[in-house]
Amino acid sequence: MRDINVGIIGCGGIAEGKHLPSIKTLGNVKMVAFCDVVEARARKAAEEYGIENANVYTDYTKMLEDQKGIIEAVHVLTPNSSHSPISIAAMESGCHVLCEKPMAKDVAGAKSMLDASKKTGKLLSIGYQNRNTPEAKYLKQICDSGDLGEVYYAEALALRRRAVPTWGVFLDEEAQGGGPLIDIGTHALDLTLWFINNYEPEMVVGSVYRKLADNENSANAWGPWNPKEYTVEDSAFGFIRFKNGATVVLKSSWALNMIDCIESNCILCGDKAGADMLDGLRINGEKFGKTYITKPGLEKDGVAFYDGSMKNPSDIEAENFYSAIINGTELTVKPEQALKVTEILAAIYESNRNGGKPIYFK
Repeated sequence: MRDINVGIIGCGGIAEGKHLPSIKTLGNVKMVAFCDVVEARARKAAEEYGIENANVYTDYTKMLEDQKGIIEAVHVLTPNSSHSPISIAAMESGCHVLCEKPMAKDVAGAKSMLDASKKTGKLLSIGYQNRNTPEAKYLKQICDSGDLGEVYYAEALALRRRAVPTWGVFLDEEAQGGGPLIDIGTHALDLTLWFINNYEPEMVVGSVYRKLADNENSANAWGPWNPKEYTVEDSAFGFIRFKNGATVVLKSSWALNMIDCIESNCILCGDKAGADMLDGLRINGEKFGKTYITKPGLEKDGVAFYDGSMKNPSDIEAENFYSAIINGTELTVKPEQALKVTEILAAIYESNRNGGKPIYFK
């Protein structure tokens, strides 16, 4: 593939831990500009991942202005509240955009991003890299083949016992729009909707809780949180009924008094068979008067579709995004799908604010 110049907006943890290493695996993608409100972070990223003499900025509008006609794509890796304005500005300046999940803090922002993509003709994708695990890719094939039949019940699971992210702005409702529901619940819901290929919700009921956030000196995986800074929920749950009668139950938590932790996972129940990823990928059903459980061999060189390279899901995400730009291949994550995830999450929050009243979709 031809070379392509890109810019990075947001050089914090998700950039260093996911996007920058994955872009680096693509020899034809050149990181020429880095922007962060903390100049030291942008400079560090530029020195480690950028081309020689890569440009460093603290204002994304200045970067987009200076780099117009030079960069073809932008990664938006900032707090949720700025996903929409930055992505829109990037597309309007002529850049394709890969934005970290969730699509936006709210529905209005997500819709504006989709409108900008259509208006400018620029590609827009959202960072739901969990679709690229071997288990997810294989289960998607099973679902699309019809082996599960009609999936009429599913659970989207993103449950942590005590794993509250205490860095950055994760605990800030104004910057993020919510807690575990919008942070990790979004991954579980995206996977579930993608598997069952159902993006037509009819009604949502939600319950959102802040029950453990005031506990000091909590046994948290990343150290105790500051209750005064903890302005989002610690768990949230949603009941989603779809227009075809299917039901999805979404469960999410950063802190919850339960033993088993289940993240970026789901349970699918169809009228022919069922599936889950609770202990590797498992398919269950009934045959010859007996129930069965099978586990496809997804280890290296285990199945025909998998080439044994064991690529990181984030590397596959980056490959797909740049192949779509250069070769016109199909995006794995389409903005219309990500918008529907945002709409459902927003409906769960809205239902809770309204005392658990159902929120209906047109």
